[in-house]
Amino acid sequence: MRVAILAENLYEDLELWYPYYRLKEAGVEVVIVAPEAGKTYESKHGYPVVADLSSKDARAEDFDGVIVPGGFAPDRMRRDPELRRFVSDLNAQGKVVAGICHAGWMLISAKVVRGRKVTSVSAIRDDMENAGGIWVDQAVVVDGNLITSRTPADLPAFLPAILAALGK
Repeated sequence: MRVAILAENLYEDLELWYPYYRLKEAGVEVVIVAPEAGKTYESKHGYPVVADLSSKDARAEDFDGVIVPGGFAPDRMRRDPELRRFVSDLNAQGKVVAGICHAGWMLISAKVVRGRKVTSVSAIRDDMENAGGIWVDQAVVVDGNLITSRTPADLPAFLPAILAALGK
């Protein structure tokens, strides 16, 4: 079992590190995917993460899912066509695509929201709805392979949903 967590500068600390360690505890190989392999990306609070794999080298066939953390990183992530392709390809293959908080921006740009039941931080509700998502205010929303949550406070609901979708 192999899951990617996307990284870019200004990611929300808890939304990257909580899934990282919970997945590792469950025996999942976690790979940090970002625009540049080996580069250090800093969180909103300055906490570093080093990318294991570049977006151009990330292939959906090699993964069982992806988690997109929030913060302001998704606004940067969605500018990378290779990251968008990666998320879109995982979705097309029916693999787990999970996003929390502002991750909806990346999910919108990867074209995985239209016609799907989703949630996000309330600040981007209009963006999610304008992209064709059916937005609801719940801690976690599962619509097929797409799993979304609102904020770090929802992580205790988000991760069990992801682990269940992965069969863990």
